[in-house]
Formats: sequence, structure tokens, C-alpha cells
Amino acid sequence: MNKEKIIKSIKMALAAVLAISIAARLGFQYSATAGIITVLSIQNTKRETLKSARNRALAFLCALILAAGAFHLLGFTLSAFAVYLLLFSLLCLYADWGEAIAMDSVLITHFLSEQSMSAALMRNEIALFLIGTSVGILVNMHLRRKGDEFQRLADEADKQVKGLLEQMAVWLLLGDEEKNGPGCLLQLQKSLEAAKTCALNNYNNHLRKRDSYEVDYIQMRQQQSMVLQELYDNVKSSSCLPRQALHTAKLIESIGQNYHRDNTAEGLLQELDLLFQDLKGHELPASREEFEARAILFYILKQLKELLIIKRDFALTHSKPKYLRSPK
Repeated sequence: MNKEKIIKSIKMALAAVLAISIAARLGFQYSATAGIITVLSIQNTKRETLKSARNRALAFLCALILAAGAFHLLGFTLSAFAVYLLLFSLLCLYADWGEAIAMDSVLITHFLSEQSMSAALMRNEIALFLIGTSVGILVNMHLRRKGDEFQRLADEADKQVKGLLEQMAVWLLLGDEEKNGPGCLLQLQKSLEAAKTCALNNYNNHLRKRDSYEVDYIQMRQQQSMVLQELYDNVKSSSCLPRQALHTAKLIESIGQNYHRDNTAEGLLQELDLLFQDLKGHELPASREEFEARAILFYILKQLKELLIIKRDFALTHSKPKYLRSPK
């Protein structure tokens, strides 16, 4: 089992016991409900936890108003509760507070059980909500940015791209029939998704200064992965390539070797432009087959340029945070 899931489960259990103990020690009825509220308040990041608490607080206020109206008109009956739940569910779903429906409605059932909405019982339910939510927030305040974890995941994805580019260079020259690109590309997508999840968690665990570098970096790599898919499709379709393929293969290999976080891609773009100029000076194709092969080769170069421009544009608008090490 994942270590983080075990830690989160232990945290939930301890936090729930703490909330129940506090509510019971203070003499509130239905103290166990505070533990349930705590469990439901614990999210994956600080910002998600605070956002959830805010939404549930607003929803709870609305729930009290709707319940008071329903019970006043229809009495403390199941029909009144059904009317309340219908209206409250519609409100929560419309306001995107779906997570609050179950938790707040549990508190409202206490009024139904007691056949009363007295001031004392109202204070009891509000206290249970505040205790459970507060404990849930407090236990998540220790969450910190996992810079090393992001770097590991991002480096792993970059390494996979380097390997894929190096394979494409070989395929372009040798026409290797064992082109396992789809498997590599699928694995790359999984690696990028894992890195994106880590980046989003890091972003949402900073409440003051929020640096979007990691999220933007993965989005940039995902854009490049889409270009890589098209590049692979074209390399795969090339069965007969002209002699100019040697220079293109060397360029792809060079891109693979220099595919890392700190590379601005400026030098590679210059190298690509020189290759474009060189190809324009070659004689025209002598046959239909050579013409089609040159066309594919030209399109491959256009895709390589798009791949490099994506990285250059990112490098021009983003400064790497100090906590991220340079690639070895």
C-alpha cells in the first residue's frame, strides 16, 4: 500500500478521535459527529482543505435556514426532512457544494431526532461543526511542498523523452521494424500525469507565495508530448528516406541528449534553422518516391521546430526556483 495513503489514514483516525474527545469533554451532544466532520474536512492539500471548509460553512448556514423553514411549516416529520433535503441538495449541486450535502444533513437529523430547533441545540450543532472543521484544518497545516518528489518525477519523464528521441533517430536511419513508440508514449503520459499531480499538490500547499513554475513546466512537457506523438507517427510512416535523413537523425539525437530542464533550446533552434537552409540548397527530387520522402522529412523538421519553440517560450517566461537542482 502507498505510504502516503497509510499516513493519511492514520491522520484521519487520530484527528477524528481528537475531535470527538474535545466535543465530549466540552459536554456537547452527538460528539461522534465532530469526528465524522473532521474526516470529511481533511483534503489532499492546504488550499483544498480551506476551500472545503469555507464551502461547507456556507452550506451549513443555508441548511439551518432551510431546515428551520421546513420544520416550522411541516413539523418535525420525515416529510419536512424530505423537503429540506430536496431543496438543500438542489442548492448544493447548483453552487458546487456537493461535498457538504451528507455532512450538513447529518447535523440536521439531530433536530429531527430531538424534535426541536431550540437555541441550545442550535449552539450544539454549530459547535460540532466548528470543532470538526477546525481540527480537520489544523491537522493539514503541516503539509509542505515536495520539491524533491516533483524533481524526481519530472526527471523521470524527461529521461523517457530522451530515450524516445534517441530511438526515433535510429528508426529514421535504419528503418527498424521494432518501433515500440506507442508503449513509450503511453508510459510518458502516465509519468507526466504523476508529475502534474505532484505539481498541483505543491501549488495548493502554499497559501501565501504561490509559484506556478512546476505546474507550467508539466503543461509545457505535455504540449511537447503531443508533438512527439505526431513526430513518431511521421517517423513510423517513413519507409524510404533520402540521404538528408542522416542530418535530421543527428539533430533528433542532439535534441535528445540536450533534453533537460535548463536548456533554453536556443542553440538547437539555430542548428535546426541551419539544417533548413542546407536542405533548401539541395537539388530537387528526381522521383516521386524521393519527393514523398523529402516531404515527410520536411514535416518532421517542422515538428522538431515546434517542439523546441514550446521549450524556448517557456524558458523566456519562467525562472527556475532555487529549490530545484540542475540536471546532472
